[in-house]
Amino acid sequence: MLVVKGMRFPIEVILVCIRWYAAYPLSCRHLEEMMEERGVTVDHSTVSRWAIRFLPLLENIFRKYKRPVGRSWRMDETYIKVKGVWKYLYRAVDRDGKTIDFLLTAKRDKAGAKRFFDKAMQANGFPEKVTMDKSGANKAVIDEINANREKPIMVRQVKYLNNIVEQDHRAVKRVTKPMLGFKSFQQLKTSWLASN
Repeated sequence: MLVVKGMRFPIEVILVCIRWYAAYPLSCRHLEEMMEERGVTVDHSTVSRWAIRFLPLLENIFRKYKRPVGRSWRMDETYIKVKGVWKYLYRAVDRDGKTIDFLLTAKRDKAGAKRFFDKAMQANGFPEKVTMDKSGANKAVIDEINANREKPIMVRQVKYLNNIVEQDHRAVKRVTKPMLGFKSFQQLKTSWLASN
């Protein structure tokens, strides 16, 4: 068994815990119990530390092999509680429901929307059209981007066309419920990486 340098547990145990954490709506305490049933004594806080440490590394590896996304984006934001305070998770999916990108921000404003679009477009290129809700901040950012482009990005602000991303927010809520909320931005980011 391969052991990661400085880790007490074999990599196979670590990866199983991380995979279950990422794939299913399980809390770290659930994983602690499940591993105990399999003869491995691991504390829930250790599982949490593994997720925080390894999921960003896995994200970087997976992004290298990520397939290209479509040019028709559905963009929205949802509310998530972090340390008892509402924060905003910006997300975009393509017409097939594949995640394009996401960004966690403290405020739902033009600066947050700009950071999101800059990040998403840097990693995935420019979309041909973006479907979004009636958020003025999101529209203002696209208008600003279009001012510098020869071929503008078409914006559709029809809420019924945005159902794909609205329904996809359930994945976030599915992870949030068993964890009883998030204690930090880092924990939420790690959980979100896991669910995507």
